[in-house]
Amino acid sequence: MGIHLKPVPIIDTAGSALASHVPTTMNKVNLSEKLALFSEHWHPHIVGELNGQHVKLAKIKGAFDWHHHAAEDELFLVVSGTMDLELRDQTVTLEEGEFFIVPRGVEHRPVAHEECHILLFEPASTRNTGNITNERTRNQLDRI
Repeated sequence: MGIHLKPVPIIDTAGSALASHVPTTMNKVNLSEKLALFSEHWHPHIVGELNGQHVKLAKIKGAFDWHHHAAEDELFLVVSGTMDLELRDQTVTLEEGEFFIVPRGVEHRPVAHEECHILLFEPASTRNTGNITNERTRNQLDRI
């Protein structure tokens, strides 16, 4: 059950109304419940949106492709399991409850030796395979 909000005027610094912003319906999100809705690996699902950013959940296993995002930073937060974020000059191991931000332009490759559940926080424009296009590229993501 969501909470519905009324339009809120957006006021500039001089006190003039610029527009009216209607917030989306507010709902709490249970990550475990959302993760139970899908099983495929390397297929992110959108679970939230704010300020032009998507909150995504994904299940990963094995190695992804080396790629970078020219215009977007990407946050990886491990919900359960362990993953490595391979960078060209180092490997960052993330365990449950830890996150790492990959800056735009940095080539990286996520790897999970066992199934790992992650939350991604990134601009809505971020394509999962970044600068490459292949069979893992998802141009349209499911919202759950």
